[in-house]
Amino acid sequence: MHGLPLSRGDDGDAVRDLQLRLSAVGFDVVPGELGVFGDSTALALEAFQVRRGLRPDAVCGAQTWASLVEAGFRLGDRLLYEARPMLRGDDVADLQRRLGALGFDAGRVDGIFGARTARSLVDFQRNAGLTVDGICGPATLASLARLGRRDSTSDLDPVSVSEVRERELLRHGPRTLLGRTVALGHQGGADALLAAVARAIGGAGAKAMALSEPDELDQAEAANALGADVFVGLTLEPGASGASTAYWRSPRHASASSGGRRLAELLQARLPVALGVADGGAVGMSLPVLRETRMTAVVCRLGPPATVVEHTAAVAGAVAVALDEWAREPC
Repeated sequence: MHGLPLSRGDDGDAVRDLQLRLSAVGFDVVPGELGVFGDSTALALEAFQVRRGLRPDAVCGAQTWASLVEAGFRLGDRLLYEARPMLRGDDVADLQRRLGALGFDAGRVDGIFGARTARSLVDFQRNAGLTVDGICGPATLASLARLGRRDSTSDLDPVSVSEVRERELLRHGPRTLLGRTVALGHQGGADALLAAVARAIGGAGAKAMALSEPDELDQAEAANALGADVFVGLTLEPGASGASTAYWRSPRHASASSGGRRLAELLQARLPVALGVADGGAVGMSLPVLRETRMTAVVCRLGPPATVVEHTAAVAGAVAVALDEWAREPC
């Protein structure tokens, strides 16, 4: 949408559109503020960001707007199929959840209609005796609803298929960093830190690849293209004093990355100590880079920057040790 980002003090049709979309997904703005980005709009937007696993800054940028658009889709609103660019939305996430509940591996519940979701949908249609066209339309939805009701007493976790697959892949992987590819990303101002982390990881035998792209989506695309085993993002937080690490977690369901959670916990056991700052914990989020990467991925948020610079060597060592321990016991 044109006019982004939107924040306190803005007004006009773009703000009105934002407010109407927020209300449509359950985050109301006081009527007297319609068309003006005031306090209630900021509170509603921040609450939406928290619910969706985004950074709660009460600013509607491209990522928040995209998530808001996706939140407006309900299963059945449109045909779902594999396309380029890939379809994204809560309707896709609902389809993935339903397929997973029936034992079809649609991948993690991330709301992205990719190749794994397409294969799962085709498998379901074939098993259900439907036309096998890879398109989720009325007939497929009716069959999903009917079989879902029939299976409603099952103890199967709707997202267990993808999580079990991830855990099995991690358990059967090499128990060492030696020869593994680690993609490193940042959003500006952390070049020296990335270089130090790359050297520390290289000392453990891993192949460290520093990504030059500042945009999270571009970083995810580059990491996927590299076929990286793990992604570590490093973000310096001006005005903040603490260390926290985010891992992938679905904003609408209990689905989370087992490997990401494990690595985040290992990093949090070391980074706050290395910096001498508050422990912000391991946090499940749906940041674009965590959602789009196809490997174990985490994003570390560190501050204040001056303290990080002062303790660069200690931070690099902490990241290398955590990665080494993760490789030996990934989940």
